[in-house]
Amino acid sequence: MRADAERSRRRILDAACEVFLERGPDAPLDAVVRRAGVGPGTLYRRFPDREALVRALVTDLLARLAEAAEQARQEEDDPYRALRRFVHAAADLRMGAAIVVLLERLVVDEELITARAGTVAAVRSLVEAAQRAGQLRADIGLGDLVLLCVRVSRPLPGGLAALDADGTLVHRQLDLALAGLRAGVTDGPGAPLGFDQVIAAAARPGETGTTGVAE
Repeated sequence: MRADAERSRRRILDAACEVFLERGPDAPLDAVVRRAGVGPGTLYRRFPDREALVRALVTDLLARLAEAAEQARQEEDDPYRALRRFVHAAADLRMGAAIVVLLERLVVDEELITARAGTVAAVRSLVEAAQRAGQLRADIGLGDLVLLCVRVSRPLPGGLAALDADGTLVHRQLDLALAGLRAGVTDGPGAPLGFDQVIAAAARPGETGTTGVAE
């Protein structure tokens, strides 16, 4: 893809993510066009309908999460720091809000399952490395980590959003949550939550209940 075409695509995806987070996945596509600063034809040439745009957003987010996990693994010698770096990168990508909103209307097919499997494998490697190093509690499953990140990093409602206007509060609270996952902290009740359990509970349209990867 040419550099100018890629920049245009990036503007559309970033604008669509913002609009859908603010107004829901049924927001007018004209709002996306205005936010991206492109013409309607530019959007529809790349994304012929709403589902194509939402699908592109999800696959793009999954790819960027996988890239963030791999970069953290390669550039951090300490497994816990690598995991922490990924969690904060995921918050900057607005994973907690975007995934929940975008999956409201998306049918999951083999393409998306494959994309998700790559991301899951990359993040799981960070979790397992930190556990092997004795830095992360053994009773933490990948599902625990993902849902914790989703809960903590979702935007605050109403006037509370002003508390995190500069985006620093979410990172402070993520660090507080991660501190509770460190090895040596008293184990909590119950068994680790696997990512396959999260996917099964979500019951996305078109999905059969398998994650596409082994837990």
